Amino acid sequence: MYERKRMYGAGRAALLAATAALSLACTGTAFAQDSTDSAASEPTPAIQELRRIFMNDSINALTFHSIDSIFHTLPVKAGKNVSPLSRDEHPLNFTYDFQGETYTPEQFLERTYTNALLVMKEGDIIYENYRNFTGPDTHFLSMSMAKSITSILVGAALEDGYIKSLDDTVETYVPELIGTAYEGATVEDLLEMKSGANRPDSYRPEPGTPSAKLREEILVYNRRRIVEEAFTVDKIAEPGTIFQYSTLNTNLLGWILEKATGKPIDQYMSERVWIPLGAQADGFFLTDGPPGVGRSTNGMGFNATLRDYARLGQMMLHEGHVGDRQIISPEWVRTSTVTTGPEPVSADEHWGYRYQWWTLADSNAYMALGLQGQFIYVDPDTETVVVKLSYLPLATAEAGYLESDAFFRAVSDWEPAKP
Repeated sequence: MYERKRMYGAGRAALLAATAALSLACTGTAFAQDSTDSAASEPTPAIQELRRIFMNDSINALTFHSIDSIFHTLPVKAGKNVSPLSRDEHPLNFTYDFQGETYTPEQFLERTYTNALLVMKEGDIIYENYRNFTGPDTHFLSMSMAKSITSILVGAALEDGYIKSLDDTVETYVPELIGTAYEGATVEDLLEMKSGANRPDSYRPEPGTPSAKLREEILVYNRRRIVEEAFTVDKIAEPGTIFQYSTLNTNLLGWILEKATGKPIDQYMSERVWIPLGAQADGFFLTDGPPGVGRSTNGMGFNATLRDYARLGQMMLHEGHVGDRQIISPEWVRTSTVTTGPEPVSADEHWGYRYQWWTLADSNAYMALGLQGQFIYVDPDTETVVVKLSYLPLATAEAGYLESDAFFRAVSDWEPAKP
């Protein structure tokens, strides 16, 4: 059922209140974003500090749905025609088991730090719940769910003829990568996280390290672009041989998309996916680099409403089909979500992996997964889509992912009572 625990319209005010002390400490004045938003000057000290801590446990319940108050953004425009989502509301009257204990869905919401949850069964919204000053118009940060969206865009570019083959090497489209650790890797290698370059994700790099300094330059000061990291990375294996999860691989896919299509990724996504999808609202990407120079951070920085994420899940469930429109081919949906390798994909992961989607063992289900608990879960066998948007603490995020997996499987098995 649709629930709202508090007035979601107060979210922006709550964020400003939560950061007022920080702003005073950094600037001596009340927090205020520069009125010249497109100015080339660096962000104020208050915004710089907020960018450093926006993932922190004490504030991410708010920052994860207030990204446009913290970072520069680029819109992904929606069209005039909104795809309807039918409703058949039911209480979630089931339980799920996790680590030897049994829990209710109500307990799940709190235990896994949920900002918003939406469940769809057989095309109907069964349950919709907003928490922590959020609501239907709130835009939530995708984190690495953006990787799965990038996969959709690669499939579209392949169908459109912009990308000729997944076997093309990255330098075919981005000659700037000649001489880097990525030279010789194919588009498919990037999709599968098998580039052979040594750039594992580090969410809290040690202060003073090159990785930490570059993160500051990119996300805090808006001086550099994320793809510049590619020129600093060493090679550890031949392309296509080992799995190493790396957001930089996805960022490079975004660079390839922009080079191949001749369009910024936000524009291509709007024209090719977001408008045909019938999204209810514009989405947006947070950007790297100076305003007007930086690009969309397609590896982790997309933002959309809960229902529009559900529309993406429904599109995937229906093999790329929305209404009378075929947005991406059924072949691409199947190829990108059915693993050909082991599950889990490596010793330090929990699930299988294909083209920027995680696959679940002993199931045809798959999911987009973002840091600190962002999920689009799709189970074709039971026609189930679940969107969960969260604020998990980094220290306990892994347990939250596994508990969410248990909950999703229980949702898939559950059959709402028929009238």
